[in-house]
Parts: sequence; structure tokens; C-alpha cells
Amino acid sequence: MSLALHLTRRRAAVAVAAVALIAPLAACGSEGGDRQDTGASGSGSDAPRAALTVLAASSLTDVFTKAGAAYEKAHPGTEITFSFAGSQELAAQVRQGAPADVLVTADTRTMDGLGDETDSPVIIARNRLVIATGEGNPEKIAELRDLADPDVEVVLAAPEVPVGRYSRQILDAGKVVVRPVSEEPNVRAVLSKVELGEADAGLVYKTDAATGKVDTVEIPDAQNAIARYPAATLQSSRHADAADAFVKWLAAPEAQKLFRDAGFQQP
Repeated sequence: MSLALHLTRRRAAVAVAAVALIAPLAACGSEGGDRQDTGASGSGSDAPRAALTVLAASSLTDVFTKAGAAYEKAHPGTEITFSFAGSQELAAQVRQGAPADVLVTADTRTMDGLGDETDSPVIIARNRLVIATGEGNPEKIAELRDLADPDVEVVLAAPEVPVGRYSRQILDAGKVVVRPVSEEPNVRAVLSKVELGEADAGLVYKTDAATGKVDTVEIPDAQNAIARYPAATLQSSRHADAADAFVKWLAAPEAQKLFRDAGFQQP
């Protein structure tokens, strides 16, 4: 064998070995989160594509259903699955390691308690409370103090739920003593009790009352509480760039219009 032919074959073998070493490393680099993706701005087809799971507060059910459809339409290749529950339930799921990409709660306190589990949160909307009554307001409830009437059956969210905490905050501030007939796990359950006639009144978010078959009594700003909704990418997300893009989009004009149309206030 000539020396030239021997060297040529040796170089070819080295090249094949190098490719064999690089290929596994490249594969490893593509697993897990997709921080290496470009286009994390969330605008148009440049946004990272992924199947995202979003844990969201119950009061966002209707607006997020529309927002998810709008986002998928604007970002082909991205699919969003929502899981709605009370914020405290969502926090428990995160702590237990539930596979998800984005968390949106109905208060900053719950989100702040998960500081090691999330990226920096962004406030995407605000909300306020109203008194929900049966259609026609048969008990003629006109203000918070009327909820103290022992003949009025009131339902509240449980105190560990953001809306339940807000409810007690405004009742305590007004020195209104209410003994609820039940304490529910989320705002939608409170609304359902009033709709079904199982309670005369309940404290719910304004946006939820607008979606139910109930009448509402406004609570003056000076007596009310403002709920703020933070959204954040979860540190455990396997699609971090795509999750970041969705969170950023929630604060952008298109999503903000959906929030306003649903009755939410701007951040």
C-alpha cells in the first residue's frame, strides 16, 4: 500500500470518528428546555413552536380560552392546553412537580411564594370584586353591610383562595360580619352556588359575574380590593423559550384587548 493511500484512509477514519462523537452531543443539546430557540419575542411565525401547558386561575377560564385560540392561530405549530383551578391548587401542583410551562395566578402573594419555581412574573391584568345575587336580586341587597343580615345566605371562597382572601379583606375593613353557608375552592364554585339558588349572594370577581346568570351589586372603590394577575414561565418548563414568548404575548396589545373586552382592567 502506498503511503499516500494509507494517509487518505486514516484521515477518512478520523473524520467518521469525529462525526460519531459530535452527533450525541448535538442530540443532548436539543433535549429539555428550548432556550436555544430564537424568536422568543412571541411575534408571528418566528416564535418558538411547542405544545405548552398553562396552569391558570379559574377566573381566567373564558378569556384564556379565547386567548389560547388567538395565539395558536397567530403561531402555527404551537398548541396550548390550559388547566384551570384555584390559585392555591395550582401552586400545590407546581410544588408537586406537575409538568407545565406557564403559571398565571389571581394574586401576587401566591406567585411570590413560588419564587424558586418561576422566572420573573409579569402582571397581565387586574380585576375587582362585586356582589353576585340571584337574578332580580330577590333579597334586595344594595351594599356590603346587607350581607351581614342573618336571613341572607352568603357563600364565599375559602380563605386560602385569592378571591376568598380579598373577600375577607373588604368585609373586615367594613366591619361586616358574615357567616358563609359554604366556603368554596374557587370563584367559579361561588358563582355556581348563587346561580343555582343555593345561596342568596356571594363575592366574586366582576369578570366572572359577567359570564353567569346573576345580578351584580357594585362595591365602591374605597371599599373594594384589586386583584392583580401575574404570569410567569416555570423553571421546570421543557419549552422555556416558547413559554417566555407566550407570557410576553399576554402583555402585548392583542391579548390586552381580549382582557379589556372580558371586563379586566389593564395592568
